[in-house]
Amino acid sequence: MNGEQLRRLPWELTHRRGAMLASRVREQIVRATHLHCTVRFEDPVYLGPGFRLDIPQNGTLIVARHTQFRLGFYCEISGDGTVTVGEGCAFTYYCHVACTTTISIGNRCTIAKSALIVDGSHRFRDLDIPMLQQGYDYRPITIGDDALIHANCTVINDVGERSVIAANAVVTKPIPAYCVAAGVPARVIEYFGPPEQCPPGLEHLIVRGRGNGFEAVG
Repeated sequence: MNGEQLRRLPWELTHRRGAMLASRVREQIVRATHLHCTVRFEDPVYLGPGFRLDIPQNGTLIVARHTQFRLGFYCEISGDGTVTVGEGCAFTYYCHVACTTTISIGNRCTIAKSALIVDGSHRFRDLDIPMLQQGYDYRPITIGDDALIHANCTVINDVGERSVIAANAVVTKPIPAYCVAAGVPARVIEYFGPPEQCPPGLEHLIVRGRGNGFEAVG
């Protein structure tokens, strides 16, 4: 063992290995308190401090390997709802997933601080019924592989493969693949995928080049 390895040894023992041990304990607690439903973690996964799962009925949570929930993740699944999370995803801090139908999150997605993903919108337009008694309109949610959802976003519709949702956006309509979307409600402001796959009506938003130095065509 060289000098650099010796210097890193306390960090390895107390932080990295300690964090994984704590994650294992949290995982066992989650499993033990959800024997009535389906909860499956494909090791290795990381459940950070404050990880919370609430499945009161027959819901399902399936998480693929190498996914990490860093801090304060909360998932609530009602009825027979199903949440699936793909391989290699990262949920940073205080993310919230609420599901009654299905929420499918692809591989290698990043969900940033305080993002909310939910498959229901509260009804409110019937003036003869109190708002809290009107129930919800539900839609299954799919988030494609390699999607990036920035901080403080609310997602109540689909996000396509490799799409990027800017901070504070509210996704109320489907966002196609390879798009950058921003605003409330979120709208597409860039398309950076293969030109031949550009959705109709977005041709003026195609960008040239690769990396972050894009130049809009239109």
